[in-house]
Amino acid sequence: MMTNTSSHPASDSAASKARATRNAIIDSLKRDGPQSANNLAEQRKLTPMAVRLHLYDLHEEGLVDFTSERAQRGRPTKIWCLTDASSRIFPDAHQGLALEMISSMTSLFGEEGLKQVVDKHAENQCQRYKATLKEAKSLSIIQKLNKLAELRTNEGYIAEVRPDGDGFLFLENHCPICSAAQACQRLCSNELSVFKSVLGDSVEIDRIEHILTGARRCAYRVTSK
Repeated sequence: MMTNTSSHPASDSAASKARATRNAIIDSLKRDGPQSANNLAEQRKLTPMAVRLHLYDLHEEGLVDFTSERAQRGRPTKIWCLTDASSRIFPDAHQGLALEMISSMTSLFGEEGLKQVVDKHAENQCQRYKATLKEAKSLSIIQKLNKLAELRTNEGYIAEVRPDGDGFLFLENHCPICSAAQACQRLCSNELSVFKSVLGDSVEIDRIEHILTGARRCAYRVTSK
């Protein structure tokens, strides 16, 4: 008897849908921080029970964890968040190689040599961004920020822009060079300088959240001068 080795479209479709839902849950926790299953279910237009099943699977894999928050009535609510182990599923920009390169450059050229290399990287990065935003003078602040967010997302930062009072929040929900930035914090200070140069003198930009100080993301507040 011949064995039927053909795939089962219905089964494949269900598995694909489950993966998409899991990825969406992870993305939401990455972008918006800790949330309840009810909140996640509302975003995905699913039942809370369906979302909980995905969360329990992710918990078994060590990708999410929860704390119990006392509710006014009934049982405590589980508030779900990503674990440190979840960082492996996001881009890391070859962090092992980056750390080794930083160590090697410091050993060969000293701190001043490393500073020059990092500053040159920032200069090149700034030129690339400005080349993409060559029409920046005619763009509004939100248009500039959206284009910059697209560039940064392509580099692995999961960037987005949100309104915030009379200005905007420029958010980077992931840092693909986090380990390198911990070893060489000039990478972070240069990042702010690059943003200021690219966005121009007409805006004020301040970092208000920083992953290296324990925040879950880097956040910049941007306002018109």
